[in-house]
Amino acid sequence: MNAASESLDTMVVFDPQGKFVRSWGRQFKGGAHGLTIRQEGSEEFLYLCDYEHGIVTKRTLKGEEVFTLGYPAESEAYKPKDKSSEVVYRPTNVAIAPNGDIYVGDGYGSSFINQYNQKAEFIRTFGGLGKADDQIDCPHGLWIDTRGSEASNATPLLVVTDRGNSRLQRFTLNGKHVDSIRGTSKMPCYLHERNGDVVIADLLSKVIILDRKNNVVATLGESEYSREDWSKVRNQSPGTFVPGRFVCPHGACFDHEGNIFVVEWVESGRVTKLRKVA
Repeated sequence: MNAASESLDTMVVFDPQGKFVRSWGRQFKGGAHGLTIRQEGSEEFLYLCDYEHGIVTKRTLKGEEVFTLGYPAESEAYKPKDKSSEVVYRPTNVAIAPNGDIYVGDGYGSSFINQYNQKAEFIRTFGGLGKADDQIDCPHGLWIDTRGSEASNATPLLVVTDRGNSRLQRFTLNGKHVDSIRGTSKMPCYLHERNGDVVIADLLSKVIILDRKNNVVATLGESEYSREDWSKVRNQSPGTFVPGRFVCPHGACFDHEGNIFVVEWVESGRVTKLRKVA
């Protein structure tokens, strides 16, 4: 949220035509980050990461609290080495497995993945800061890939945007490293799937589409900026951005019709809708 905003609310709801419906969540100001919507029975719920306050909270679509996860003190990885130190925890995103298990990426903290069951009970921690195959440098976005689950020998995988290492990391749902996917994006932030295709928000000015085999099939809105220009452009005033050219895509997702919504990390805030044409 822009610092000059008149509202403290962090969650804003619009109808399909872009008309304001409601807003809530002022208690998450300054930290509201990753957001996952999940159908559970006849109701949908929001799982929200707040990195500034170090929490993950499950809410109804109108903002009522179901439960909130705080600092993962149960994890050995977060036990301080001495009384004067603390392992930093700043969660950025969350993914939910088919069985209800919750995976939290500590993207702005210590680069671990923390796993909980559907009752919000701690299970395990894996990952951690580094460049090795089973390590991560900023697990910024998480997604449960169920595309191969129809096959008899395939199971869902946890896909993590390893932003600092310019790769996607794939883990089993028990936290075992499977492989790394390189060459798709330079700073992958978030990913979302529809009908086998995956959209990736790359913080360095583009949005990428992968096919079912994780091959790049399209690059959208790519802009060529030097690092210096990139930093300057993202601080421009509202209305000065070039339509269709991205500066800092921070999140991207499909809607039910196949259109893509892109949210950018620019000072004034920008949401772009890319309409599906084919």
